[in-house]
Amino acid sequence: MPLPEWLVKNGYDANTKRPYIVNVFESEEMHQYAMKFAIEADVAIIGSAPDSFIEERMKQNKVTFRYSERLFKNRPWYYPDPRVLRHIYLKHFRYRKKRLYMLAASAYTANDVYHMHCYKDKTYKWGYFTQVDNFALETCKKLQTSNSNEVCHIMWCARFLKLKHPELPIKLAHRLKAKGYKFHLNMFGTGEELENTKGLVEQLNVVDLVSFCGNKPNHQILQQMREHDIFLFTSDKREGWGAVLNESMSNGCAVVASHDIGAAPFLIKDGINGLLFKSEDIDSLEQKVTYLLDHPQKRIDIAKNAIMSMRNEWSPQNATQRLLCLANRIINGGDDIAFTDGPCSKAYPYSAK
Repeated sequence: MPLPEWLVKNGYDANTKRPYIVNVFESEEMHQYAMKFAIEADVAIIGSAPDSFIEERMKQNKVTFRYSERLFKNRPWYYPDPRVLRHIYLKHFRYRKKRLYMLAASAYTANDVYHMHCYKDKTYKWGYFTQVDNFALETCKKLQTSNSNEVCHIMWCARFLKLKHPELPIKLAHRLKAKGYKFHLNMFGTGEELENTKGLVEQLNVVDLVSFCGNKPNHQILQQMREHDIFLFTSDKREGWGAVLNESMSNGCAVVASHDIGAAPFLIKDGINGLLFKSEDIDSLEQKVTYLLDHPQKRIDIAKNAIMSMRNEWSPQNATQRLLCLANRIINGGDDIAFTDGPCSKAYPYSAK
């Protein structure tokens, strides 16, 4: 379908004019072409599609990748519902001996499918891949100097929803103010929890340290990331991936992210290119942020490492090359283990330390 107009107005790329895009909504001819190609292609990646595609491709034992965030965000896989078990069997279990693989768009996808006894040694790290600009690090002032006496600029960017936990940065600001830290928190976005969050700012008396910046086009958000020192990503486990993590890391923020976010354990090596805090735990969040405030040079080192991780490992270009390599190895019946980490490396159940 065409991209909804409200998304276009918010800066999303409709993509419909790119030469490799087949717009099935344009005509029945284009629709039939897409359906035929999806069944006959040597390799298919399927996020959401009718089961008939999987069934037909499995009859021909064609290499097919499912592409999924965590499957059970709100309740465990063993929830006693016969419909859940039937769903698992029809979509996953019955094809366990076929050439059906899983591209995990969450560090927790492997946990779900392994509990289901599916995709054993057939689950690979994947994700959402955002543009990674190759700007010169020396042009980014915040990466050049470390001075604990300067004001630290902290950024939060998301829709103001309960699953995003916008209250956590406000509670953090209250604690940091009480300890005398020099900082300012800018929060970008709108949503149903915005007014409640503003109320909490007044209640905790941090109006002078928190600014609400509203919605901005994506290119302006990326520029803001290059101008902020720390990025807070506070969502809970309902955040399937979280592409803002890719963007904040590739634009030089020292990120402090909830461990429950799908992208966080894949992208962040704790203490090296970012920091993980215990989800929904204000004490853990405070500990991680104060560490960065107390160690400004370490904060710069983490930000630089984050940029290089995105450029060298988690860029769209690198992911594309790795996927082609993986697909060719599978098609040719060779060893499918080509990468030890990053996109297309094996994904195994993850447990937060």
